[in-house]
Amino acid sequence: MARVEMKKPSQCTAGPVTSASIRGPLNVLQMIAASCYGPTGRLKHLHNGSGGYVITTSQSSALLSGLSVSHPVLQLLVSSIRNHVSYFNDGGLFAVILCCNLIDRCLTLPLSPHKVITINKRLLHMCLSYLTSEECACKLKVDFSCNSSFFDLTRSVLSSKPACMLTIKEVDYITILIVKAFLFKVPLESRSSMILGRTVMLPIEGLSVMESTLVPGVLIEMPGSSWNRILALSDLPPTNIKLALFSISMSGDFSNTGDGSVDVMDSVDPEQVMLEQLLALGKQLVDGHVHVLLCQKVIHPSLMRYLKEQKILAVERLGAALMEPLSRMTGAQSIASLSSLSSACYGSLGQISKMSHGNKKYLHLIPSDTSVCSFLLCNRNETSLKELVRVCQTAEHTLNHLLKDPWLLLGGGCTETHLAAYVRYKNANIHSSHLEGQNCSVAEYKLVSDCFSSCLESAARSLEHDGGDILTDLQDGHFWSIPPNSTLDFNCIETGQKCGCQLFGKGDDMEWSMLGSAHKAFSPRSSTDVSPLLMNKKPLVVDSFTAKYNGLKVAVDTAGLILDLAYVIKDEN
Repeated sequence: MARVEMKKPSQCTAGPVTSASIRGPLNVLQMIAASCYGPTGRLKHLHNGSGGYVITTSQSSALLSGLSVSHPVLQLLVSSIRNHVSYFNDGGLFAVILCCNLIDRCLTLPLSPHKVITINKRLLHMCLSYLTSEECACKLKVDFSCNSSFFDLTRSVLSSKPACMLTIKEVDYITILIVKAFLFKVPLESRSSMILGRTVMLPIEGLSVMESTLVPGVLIEMPGSSWNRILALSDLPPTNIKLALFSISMSGDFSNTGDGSVDVMDSVDPEQVMLEQLLALGKQLVDGHVHVLLCQKVIHPSLMRYLKEQKILAVERLGAALMEPLSRMTGAQSIASLSSLSSACYGSLGQISKMSHGNKKYLHLIPSDTSVCSFLLCNRNETSLKELVRVCQTAEHTLNHLLKDPWLLLGGGCTETHLAAYVRYKNANIHSSHLEGQNCSVAEYKLVSDCFSSCLESAARSLEHDGGDILTDLQDGHFWSIPPNSTLDFNCIETGQKCGCQLFGKGDDMEWSMLGSAHKAFSPRSSTDVSPLLMNKKPLVVDSFTAKYNGLKVAVDTAGLILDLAYVIKDEN
């Protein structure tokens, strides 16, 4: 007899953000992100309790995907930042640090959450408006007539992840390769509907980073057995090789019927019928003068033998990630059916050759005219190689965004401290007439404004991991990290000291203040005063404008959403 259990009532938690159960984990999340931030960030070793895959990283994409959080509030925060990282591939740590700091500090303010959220939105709009304005002095325009901006951005991304274990020489070498790959896939002719090419990254473990290389076209790794059985390439035409690309299984098995069933007549042999269909398809390829067949899945041995007899090169078990680049490079449509083929589905290649790199062997598909290339990325061990692949993908994404928003932000903590100085200055002498419709007093507005600025400064301060002191100059509001106990006399800072973004060097006439301490509000110099200093400054530490701009927005919006939570209702059934 079946037993019916009564439904359990939903669990309702009031004030979820103020409870001790969330404040502790929130601070832990903030400390994890802050300790990973920047070129001297500490690495994290992620693994689950039952063993399995282990990740050593300081990158937000790997951290956030490897973290397992159970509290609904933390799930909301992590999900929001993951969504940002999935699109921009950068700025995740900054967004986590700022969001966690805002939640934690705003909860200590003697104001209602609604009032704090409203003021924070106004402050966010102030920052975003400033960043997009012509007077903004913490951004620089990308000059597409030279490659220095591309190199600065790529070098900054690579240098920020110590788990790659790169020397300065190796950073410069990989930077050149990434910029070359980026320029290679940008179409020569500008059109209204411009489509970027693709870079296919192929990691090789055990080789020196300096053995990495860039190859036009697509490389398909061939196992030793397949390498020996492969058709002699001399049997193929020297140029304009016709190609067919299949995304289905060609092994002769039935496709997934779901919950349905297949009725087979007694006189019918399904395997023989499928084989005949496959061989008929092979004959169609022969009649269409197709010389290469690439299949994402398995090819039936009889079909493979027939194709070889007809001098058609057939390659099976292609990685799913290769299908889109192959389609783009060759012009072939991905065929997903065994029905009658159209000649419009076929693509073409310029040449095919064999290539070896290290202990791996590749079939090299060389295009006639394309913007697809393969990046053979080498590193000494598995951990550093996987981190390098992730970092190179991040650098590639940030370069792509330059085509839409050709701006960079000054890095090394200088943008955050500069923004904080700007916000403090704009709100230092604010009048009640400026707050119409805000439903708050000047004192309340300044209280939240100071909290907002402190959170920006705290994000910048997270870059220091070795006990150094953090200063800001009272002229430009930049970030200066100095050795411990050097703040007793600001003028004793060594002459060669530079700010975080490397734009400014220490001058005798500069005024200093400890970052976050009380100082007179000042207006940072405008872009017209700073722009001449950007000339011939190499290299600079820079950040992606698009990623940080959106990261700032996501952090403040997510913090506001969480601060506004009154209840968490959890269904226990």
